[in-house]
Amino acid sequence: MKKKQYLVIGLGRFGKSIAITLSELGNDVLAVDSREDNVQYIAPYVTQAIQANATEEENLKALGVNNFDAAIIGIGVDIQSSVVVTLLLKEMGIKYILAKANTELHAKILYKIGADKVVFPEKDTAIRVAHSMASGNILDFIKLSSEYRIAEVLCPKEWWGKSLGELHVRAKYGINIIGIKRGMEVNISLTSESRVFKDDIIVAIGGQKEIEKLENNI
Repeated sequence: MKKKQYLVIGLGRFGKSIAITLSELGNDVLAVDSREDNVQYIAPYVTQAIQANATEEENLKALGVNNFDAAIIGIGVDIQSSVVVTLLLKEMGIKYILAKANTELHAKILYKIGADKVVFPEKDTAIRVAHSMASGNILDFIKLSSEYRIAEVLCPKEWWGKSLGELHVRAKYGINIIGIKRGMEVNISLTSESRVFKDDIIVAIGGQKEIEKLENNI
């Protein structure tokens, strides 16, 4: 995988987690925050950490933002700063901007001024935890849109030892199995002969109703 360069601005819990994870995945990460304690904390985990006020255009120019593949804006509480930084980065031609939002209005503004993707970390995490707690079978899910999602499902007992061809999952549930997680390994090169076993985790993609149907029938 080609190493990429990321700019992370705002080192609250979200920004720190993003910066550390991107770095652990082998990417170059420049982390920026106006608070010295946040910069000192993140410095050992990333390529470079700088204390700067990112709402100042000259400070952003000094970072050489055009060299980055993407920027992640972790500023959430201070909506004005979040909007200003997003607008400045967009005007400077950064390729991709992901920004954190706290409210729907905040998100709408960020999209209007050029953010490519807006996330609600606390809300998204809460929804995923609630789904996991409410179901003993759905371990995790990623919402792709209002209609489609990817879900990780603990292999039901009725499936143990059977091949995907024997299960007829698409015909029965209207979903596609795109991976099987077994221990530390993930198999995405599946055929009709691929078998599932106890403790396997099935990675499935489908509509919300179809995923719910799968959940209710296993």
